[in-house]
Amino acid sequence: MSKDLLYKVALNLMPNIGPVTVRNLVSYCGGVIEIFQANKKTLESIPGVGPSIAKIVTETAILDRAEQELVFMKKNDVRAYFYLDEEYPKRLNHINDAPALLFVKGNADLNPSRTVGIVGTRNQTPIGIANCEALVEYLNKYNVTIVSGMAFGIDITAHKKACDINMTNLGIVAHGLDTLYPAAHKPIEKKLMLNGAMISEFPSKTIPDKERFPMRNRIIAGMSDALVIVETAASGGSMITADMAFGYNKDLFAYPGRPQDVYSQGCNTLIKRTKAYLTESGQDVVEQMMWPLLDQTKEIQTALFVDLSPIEQKALDLIRKHAELSVDQIAGYMGTTPSETASILLQLEFSGLIKNIPGKRYIMV
Repeated sequence: MSKDLLYKVALNLMPNIGPVTVRNLVSYCGGVIEIFQANKKTLESIPGVGPSIAKIVTETAILDRAEQELVFMKKNDVRAYFYLDEEYPKRLNHINDAPALLFVKGNADLNPSRTVGIVGTRNQTPIGIANCEALVEYLNKYNVTIVSGMAFGIDITAHKKACDINMTNLGIVAHGLDTLYPAAHKPIEKKLMLNGAMISEFPSKTIPDKERFPMRNRIIAGMSDALVIVETAASGGSMITADMAFGYNKDLFAYPGRPQDVYSQGCNTLIKRTKAYLTESGQDVVEQMMWPLLDQTKEIQTALFVDLSPIEQKALDLIRKHAELSVDQIAGYMGTTPSETASILLQLEFSGLIKNIPGKRYIMV
């Protein structure tokens, strides 16, 4: 890991320095490393940076803590993306207080073509579960990446359904990536990691304190092209996320319900105040977003001119859906051994449908 990354992580670890101040420091000093090379007087002259913050920056203890974080990251295959990095989510660049650094574990692209956030109450009803699962399944046809918060209720229902149908989804959490809250969702996290990612702005050993959940919610809102509220009471985390999404000029959707139902009151309020579009299905979402179906041309041509076995067709569909996959990822999705998967991929290569690129990864021709 580079020296530049060390300083990026160190900046993120500094107490009482938010993302806006980090951006000011980088802008005035001309780079991340340059911040740590600046003297105290120069730092104090930067807007938002007083003597206390300047003192923190000039101390070496924070670099020692950053070194420990890099060790954790390497051991646990965690990456970190700074707001100036190419891999950083472009959707967050338009948000003033977006995290300056994100810690990421998993395989997903953080800049997919389409994203839908799905949130709701912890106390989901059978109707809410059914609506959430149907929504995810419908969106799968439109190359959508699901974004949610790994919480009890609607959040985890959306993640679970996405994992069940091999749909890319991103779990945004309010703690370090050395743990998972709630711990009961660990099995779903493992499935998510096959073609998704866990994301946090917090370093390891950060516990899920109450004040960190609204911070988590702004990432969900910011990374979503559309945010769907499935069920929620008149107040709570989902309503906070909805207000953030509305403030970010995101398209907001809500499922209506009976006025006397507690967990429909928040959705009804959003619709009544014309903050959210009334939605009854995934079709309502994609029509409002004006998202066309995926191009079916290659799929039709394949069916006409190449006679594929069911397992070969499944592998081809996976590569088409995800644009680029490794042998291990394909094997994980299909439940085949690496050697069986390699044989299937070889046949697809001979048919001129896919090709092997560096890193033992496969893409469509």
